[in-house]
Amino acid sequence: MRKFLAIAAALLLCGGVSAQSGGVYNVRDFGAKGDGVHIDSDAVNEAIGAAVKAGGGTVWFPAGIYSCYSIRLQNHITLRIDNGAVIKAAVPTKEKTYDLPEENAFDMYQDFGHSHWKNSLIWGIGLHDITIEGAGLIDGSEGITRGQAMMNGISAANKAIALKECYNVTIRDISMLKCGHFALLLTGVDNLTLDNLKVDTNRDAFDVDCCANVRISNCYVNTLNDDAIVLKSSYGLGYAKPTENVTITNCQVSGYDPGTLLDGTFKKTIAKAPDQDGPTGRIKFGTESNGGFKNITISNCVFDHCRGLALETVDGGIIEDITISNIAMRDIQNAPIYIRLGNRARGPKESTPVAIIRRVKISDVVVKEADCRYASIIAGIPGHPIEDVTLSNIYIQYKGGLSMKEAAEQPKELINNFFTRKDPIVPRDPYAVPDRETDYPEPATVGILPAYGLYVNHAVNLKVNNVEFETIAEDKRPVVVLMDVDGVKFNGLSADKSADAPFFVLRGVKGFSAVDVDGMKDIEVPEAKIQEIKK
Repeated sequence: MRKFLAIAAALLLCGGVSAQSGGVYNVRDFGAKGDGVHIDSDAVNEAIGAAVKAGGGTVWFPAGIYSCYSIRLQNHITLRIDNGAVIKAAVPTKEKTYDLPEENAFDMYQDFGHSHWKNSLIWGIGLHDITIEGAGLIDGSEGITRGQAMMNGISAANKAIALKECYNVTIRDISMLKCGHFALLLTGVDNLTLDNLKVDTNRDAFDVDCCANVRISNCYVNTLNDDAIVLKSSYGLGYAKPTENVTITNCQVSGYDPGTLLDGTFKKTIAKAPDQDGPTGRIKFGTESNGGFKNITISNCVFDHCRGLALETVDGGIIEDITISNIAMRDIQNAPIYIRLGNRARGPKESTPVAIIRRVKISDVVVKEADCRYASIIAGIPGHPIEDVTLSNIYIQYKGGLSMKEAAEQPKELINNFFTRKDPIVPRDPYAVPDRETDYPEPATVGILPAYGLYVNHAVNLKVNNVEFETIAEDKRPVVVLMDVDGVKFNGLSADKSADAPFFVLRGVKGFSAVDVDGMKDIEVPEAKIQEIKK
């Protein structure tokens, strides 16, 4: 008898038995066709309602193509998308479409997509104990828009999965294709697990916004046109809430052509993202940053054919207590490491101070073929320096090939004017890099830098330990440029250097020391208004 019950249970979960009872609800038993033609979302929502009446359960999608409009999650619900099952975002029509975006009085403080959740393929607000799992696919390629909430003049979805103010949420094992503005928009979601996801999309993949106690692991994320794994802390909830207590580990991010991660071809034929710089696809903090980012660790991650690691706060939030380690990068399209404090200040004026960045440790990083235009960048703003950053055990290979001539003349064919159309980059004193503190934060906003290895502006207590910079082609710019830095220690630094270029350029620097730098005597400089240090 026990053996028979075990077999019956196995058949139930594998689709061999109609599973409306026992906590498993087969969407086909509620009228879903799974033929890719009929709209199945009404049947899916009915199955969810039946599970809720029983106290919760699993809503099961056996193999098939389920064309759907909005699927409305509820408490204690698991969506199980079986191997061979596809939830396909249906094309909206005048007769039938997705749920409309709800009102949000705080729209003005972030992009439209960050302020609305109901205009999505799958959504939930104020829920708990939710799981979305299985070996199936969510396909938004035809029915989810890349930008606003309209398609051919009809209200549409611009997100695949959107959750607001939920807790105890797990999303695992599924694949996602071309899911619009966000594959996942998770705002104010606490106790969140994202595991073993394969996401190949046409804008942001994971937007983890104002969330606490988050675990992101074992994910493959491809996003040529926007960010892959991005932590945010917007004002979309109507108040500033930090994103905190986050672990990101064992993930790969990339900027291959859309769709070529999931089909296994990994193509690299598209040279630029919509902002006219190289493929995006990175791990990033920001840009929305009202609540800040605290107590976060990133480890054992791979970047390929995308932009580098970016830590940005420009809307008043604090970045603090961050550790990043064991990172491998290849074919990096802008700064390998970009730490940026700005003052865009999108938020209520009375409660949006200038941001803070402090206590950031980055170690054990290997980078191959980084963009020649941008060094790694640590940049605060006047009167608001970045504090207590430590870089350790880092190797970066830059493409090289530039000189101070390009840094001074800013040739149009080498710079990206997308971010600077109102105030285009023009020839300049190469060391007079603009702060652009109110601009959208991207390395491209300041043009070609006067250092090829590391550029630091407005910082306090910087430590650089056991770092190596290499160039593929000779680069005639200085290796390191320090501007308005108070307290900086180099302990173990080697770098390729043109014979005539300085190793260090110091401008407005106090408390500089360099020990065990290749070919150079140990040196201490108590204060330097303008000084070049060569081997």
